[in-house]
This record gives sequence, C-alpha cells and structure tokens, in this order.
Amino acid sequence: MDPDEIMMNTEEGMEKAAEYMAHEFASVRTGKASPALVDNIDVEAYGSMMKLKQLAIISTPEPRMLVISPFDASTTQLIEKAIKESKLGIQPIVDGKIIRLPIPALSEERRRDLVKTVKTIAEETRVRIRSARREGMDQLKKGQKEGGITEDVLKSSEKEVQKLTDDYVKKVDDAFALKEADIMKV
Repeated sequence: MDPDEIMMNTEEGMEKAAEYMAHEFASVRTGKASPALVDNIDVEAYGSMMKLKQLAIISTPEPRMLVISPFDASTTQLIEKAIKESKLGIQPIVDGKIIRLPIPALSEERRRDLVKTVKTIAEETRVRIRSARREGMDQLKKGQKEGGITEDVLKSSEKEVQKLTDDYVKKVDDAFALKEADIMKV
C-alpha cells in the first residue's frame, strides 16, 4: 500500500466517526422539535421492524411540536405504541390520522443528563478517530518494514496522520460545544 492510499483510508475512517457523531447528536433532544428525534424509532408494522421515517412524514409546524402523518392510516396505533415505548419520554396525541408530539421544555436536571449523553457520544467519537489514527500508523510502519515506504516518507506521513487526527478531534470538540450550548439554552 502506498502512503497516499493509507492516508485516504485513515481520513475515511475519521470521517465515518464524525458522521456517526452528527447522526447521534441529531437524535439527542434539545428544547426544539426536530424530525431527527423520532426518525429512527423502530415500529413493528407489516410483520417486520421498520423505521418511523419509512412509515410516515415527520414535520415541525411549530418550534415545540412534531406532527407525524402516517402514509397508511392503519399504522397510526402502531406508531403511537412505538413512540410510547421509546426512551424519548414524550406522550403522543393521536388526532384522527395524524399524531402530534408536543415537545415539553427541559428541566435543568434533564438538560444536565442530556449533556452527559452528548459528552459520552463525543468521547466515543474521539476513540474511533484515535483508532483510525492507530490503524493508519500501523499500516505506515508495516509498509516501511516491507520496504515500500522510506524513512523520510514514513516520518512525514506520520505527521500528516497526526495533523488529520488533531483536526478531527477539534471538529468533535467544536460540535460538542455547540450541542452543549444548544441543550443548556433555555
């Protein structure tokens, strides 16, 4: 493997970690309504488990209200049940064929719990980034032992990998700070 290919693989691993974090952050509730809160709730419908976003249109007509419009009215009760069983802690209101989810204001204690959750997600992402760095460094050293990479190229590539790692960790820290501020904002 040449150093450029190793760098691309390393950056790809770090990018996947950052995308995972962004996806997980979107599902953490802040004081505002966001379709991402309920997108990935599993609903047992048509004999299998399906994601809510596959069964309904999710919209936010107001800052503190989600409206779920099932494609098939027969799934309304199943969706309501899945929302009640989820860890969201929001009581759905069935209004004919649609389901309304009023998003209550968060208490100070709940905000602190959510910040802890976000902090855990950010730390998991940092671990994944460092793991991608370690894999990249190992591949570079293996390439050098096999004779395909010179000592100079190894040193400069290791510096590049470290710079990439630092950049991605900074992105994680910045995203965490933004999410924390968003959660703590009353």
